[in-house]
Amino acid sequence: MHSQHSFVAHAETAAAPRGFGHVWRRFSRNRLALVALAFLVVVHAAAILAHALAPYPPDAVDLLQRFAARSREHPLGTDETGRDVLSRLIFGGRISLSVGFAAMAVAVTVGVAMGALGGYHGGLVDAVVMRMADGMLTVPTFFLALLVLALFGSGTLNVILVIGLTGWMVVARVVRAEVLRVLPQEFVAAARALGCRDGHILLRHVMPQAVPSVIVAATLGVAYAILVESGLSYLGLGVQPPTPTWGNMLSGAQYYVWNRPDLAIYPGVMIMLSVLSYNALGDALRDALDPRFTGVS
Repeated sequence: MHSQHSFVAHAETAAAPRGFGHVWRRFSRNRLALVALAFLVVVHAAAILAHALAPYPPDAVDLLQRFAARSREHPLGTDETGRDVLSRLIFGGRISLSVGFAAMAVAVTVGVAMGALGGYHGGLVDAVVMRMADGMLTVPTFFLALLVLALFGSGTLNVILVIGLTGWMVVARVVRAEVLRVLPQEFVAAARALGCRDGHILLRHVMPQAVPSVIVAATLGVAYAILVESGLSYLGLGVQPPTPTWGNMLSGAQYYVWNRPDLAIYPGVMIMLSVLSYNALGDALRDALDPRFTGVS
């Protein structure tokens, strides 16, 4: 019995992804990814330390300072109600990034469960899960989110749930593909021969093999969640003012784009750079975690 358990462990180790050092060496060859990672570290650090870094509260109104130009007191100027733009940009990043991460956590949780369920059990269960995913993928996520929020109302929690529950399909397809790839391997057959239950096999032996693919899908998904949240907030269906997000800052700036275009440029650039950085990071992680994409070992 001990030798059988040893065989399962040995085969599972052989099938597992490479270690962190190997992955980091491959990742660090991608200079664009390193720049993206550095940018995201700075942005997330600023969001976490917003109360310490922001010179003013994000909702501090000073009508005597409306549309103030850039100065030492207000490095990026002020908006239509005299609020400090830099402070709102920092706090807006905290909300936008938090919503993106929370929404992707919901999507990953649902997607992993659905993909593992369909891939492991197959048959009717797999058919139902995949047809459900395919059906939802035929409708653009953004428009589906618009419809749900229009019916049930906006707000931070609703935005997180809507983005997460309309974004699980890609994760589910990725997990299902990994489960189908791992199931025929010998260590899974050995675990079944030892009498392990389905839940134990799935959680202990199958799902760890899918972790790299889930990490990549989640990283790319954060970028999309930030973009969707920004679009929803821009249309007034996302996080509501006066709570700042990059999306509703962009929405408020549209009325002053001719005399103060910088009010739209700042949040727009932050959305663009954050989304591009997460996409670059996701692509680099995919190449580093799975040599099949580059042919490099």
